[in-house]
Amino acid sequence: MPQKSITDLVIVRNFLEVIGGKETIDLIKICERKRKAFTDEEISKKMEKKVTEVRAILNKLHFRGIATYQKSRNQKTGWYNYTWEINKPRIANLIIEKQKEYLNKLDEKKNLEEDYNFFDCKDCNERLPFEIAAEYNFICPSCGGKMNTISDPQTQKEIQKKINKIENELVILTEIKE
Repeated sequence: MPQKSITDLVIVRNFLEVIGGKETIDLIKICERKRKAFTDEEISKKMEKKVTEVRAILNKLHFRGIATYQKSRNQKTGWYNYTWEINKPRIANLIIEKQKEYLNKLDEKKNLEEDYNFFDCKDCNERLPFEIAAEYNFICPSCGGKMNTISDPQTQKEIQKKINKIENELVILTEIKE
């Protein structure tokens, strides 16, 4: 079932909050409902925020390529009017890039967990692969505590769950992007 709004995805909401704050999500939702170009004054009325606050959010989004504008001059006042639009595929692209990097790191971590035997120190939570722990005679180099072998299939399962979740999100974001 397709998403009603791009902001229905938790990952998108988190990403937008990092970029422009909690109000960014409200701004995006309003713009999605409008389905056409809008002015910052229109959005400020709907959000019940100052125009300067809305412009600050729009400028943060513009910096990332999420919001684009057309500039026109008012013949009576000589002031410029800005008409804004939200580029939803750009939001999806930015998140996809970020998630693919994270996915690669998780894959590396998963492979490392599968390929090596690790030893943990109970005192300071230092974790070392077998080869390095053996060099220190299974004594923790940080605190001097005894290092014990750990074979934790649960860690591998948790990493795999994260990988599956990210892959599912990437499928949804790819649909939005297209």
